[in-house]
Amino acid sequence: MFLRQLTYLIALERFRHFSRAAEHCGVSQPALSAGIRQLENELGVCVIHRNRRFLGLTDEGRRVLAWAKQTLAALDGLKQEAAFAQDVAGGSLSIGVMPPALLTIPLLLESFRTAIPSLHQEVRSAAAGDIARMLREHEVQLGVTYLDQIPEGGAFDVRPLYAEQYVLAGAMSAPVPDGAECGWAEVASIPLCLFTRNLRSRQIIDAGFHAAGVTPTIMLETDSISLLHSELRAGRLCSILPVAALPESVGGAGLRTCPIVPCVAPEVAIVRLRQPNPSAVLTRIWEVCMRLRTDDVFRV
Repeated sequence: MFLRQLTYLIALERFRHFSRAAEHCGVSQPALSAGIRQLENELGVCVIHRNRRFLGLTDEGRRVLAWAKQTLAALDGLKQEAAFAQDVAGGSLSIGVMPPALLTIPLLLESFRTAIPSLHQEVRSAAAGDIARMLREHEVQLGVTYLDQIPEGGAFDVRPLYAEQYVLAGAMSAPVPDGAECGWAEVASIPLCLFTRNLRSRQIIDAGFHAAGVTPTIMLETDSISLLHSELRAGRLCSILPVAALPESVGGAGLRTCPIVPCVAPEVAIVRLRQPNPSAVLTRIWEVCMRLRTDDVFRV
């Protein structure tokens, strides 16, 4: 069995399409298909449902996938340990981040790059509730998510970063109140674009309106933060966002904000899977995380 075959299986599960998985792996589609069939022959089980296209993993395939991810994660750690026995100077790091915390990423990337100059970093956006699963399945090595979305039980190491602050945001011409703060009833009549209801930050916003006994005027719902930013900049709609999800150009690009009160202030944390022998890269990165000072960075 070749490690390459395990890589093919992981890519196929991620992209759920033979051509895209093959492109990601840098091979032809026939080569990827042949590799998967060879893996099935060697294991004596069928790992994927297929006709002329990928239809999903079999039950056996899902078990093989879990072992494949663990095997490749362990191999990556072994390679990094061998390369950094004398000094941590490079390597790779994958980070999963929920959309409401995207503005934390430039700060994290720069801090990690300063500690390990040749570090290759990959950032993947994911729902807050998916981060723990991605860590368990070795899809990412670090996650940025809500503290209350991290399961208890000691499976994860956690470093709280900041408490969220929610604000009403809009263009200079938008009906954003001029005061130091505004209430949910005041915001309810303003046309809004918001995250979709499956996202934790939207659920926090809905709870604010519900507690105030008002119904918001929602004109657009999306899980795309770039679309929300586009609507804000164009002045078509206002939005309610945590400060860490605002466009970086707030103020300088003619956007206004007003903190909304009262509001729950959920904690955002950076998290990793607890391991007995983490790689040299992840050890160094976690040391950087423990030194970060972000308490007042994401507030207006």
